[in-house]
Amino acid sequence: MDKKNYTIALSGLNAIDNPGPGVAVARGLKEAKSFNARLIGLSYESLEPGIYMRELFDKIYQIPYPSEGKEVLKARMTYINQQEDLDLIIPNFDAELYSFIKLENDFAKMNIKTYLPTINQFEERHKVNLPEFGKNYNIEVPASKAIFNTSELKSLESEFKYPMVIKGKFYDAYIANNMEQAKVFFNKINIKWGLPIVVQKFISGDEYNITGLGDGKGNTIAAVPMRKQYITDKGKAWGGISIDNKEMIDLTKHFISQTKWRGGFELELIKTNDGKFHLLEINPRMPAWIYLAVGVGQNIPEALTNLAMGNKVQAFEKYDIGKMFVRYAYDMIVDLDDFQKISSTGEL
Repeated sequence: MDKKNYTIALSGLNAIDNPGPGVAVARGLKEAKSFNARLIGLSYESLEPGIYMRELFDKIYQIPYPSEGKEVLKARMTYINQQEDLDLIIPNFDAELYSFIKLENDFAKMNIKTYLPTINQFEERHKVNLPEFGKNYNIEVPASKAIFNTSELKSLESEFKYPMVIKGKFYDAYIANNMEQAKVFFNKINIKWGLPIVVQKFISGDEYNITGLGDGKGNTIAAVPMRKQYITDKGKAWGGISIDNKEMIDLTKHFISQTKWRGGFELELIKTNDGKFHLLEINPRMPAWIYLAVGVGQNIPEALTNLAMGNKVQAFEKYDIGKMFVRYAYDMIVDLDDFQKISSTGEL
């Protein structure tokens, strides 16, 4: 039986020291055994490395920044669909997901599938809402508070004590050891991501992550836990190892069954000395290290695509334990003409 052919658009092509998931997702799609994937890259900047990875992406289009709103995005995606006849869109940045979720029905009218969390699922797992999320679903979450002014930091000193974690609403997190550092990090994040800023109680322990896939009905299709082996100065995993951890798997299944999560995700966890796992963040899309899941036997990008396209998908029951991923920098030699073309026309 011939395999189906799908044209899939995906974002997150910035494979830099703080990489987006797009290149890793693309690798998983290209290795899919159940279909053939023609990939359309969606970029924001002309120097995103994924733009120039011709072995992965058949065509590249620039799309508007999320700050420009969903109607501008809709117009651009309508044009791209007219050129490419898309089957599926997989957005891979937190900041863009709101617009893509809101446009789900518009895309459906264009016969384009998505497989994203609902707007309620997306909103309730926001960092500013995480304490309430933990109470609602009986998950251990560190105390935190959203603030809008540096003057509010003073009142939190007695409640959280130093060190405390200063976080952006979408990305970035810094550990502040005193008021001066807290103010610096507040202003740094505010300039980049805006308000509110989240102040979270610092919890000491070992960092763990788990990526997974929910079918929107409470069933866990995939779950792969990982322990970070090497962390960059931005707090990103540059190396990690797949581990056997029943508590993490059980926590993930609990999260999916209670929230009825639809789509890919990543849970960021801290394991304290008493053996308890505390949920630090829920990233509402596949992580940049998603290719580790592919490499250990759970091709989550492939499974997500099949769910989106209405195909029957069996839940993964196992994965290889003790497999490592190690990220690396790689110099590509590209034509200046390509850079000028994507910069001037928005297409390549």
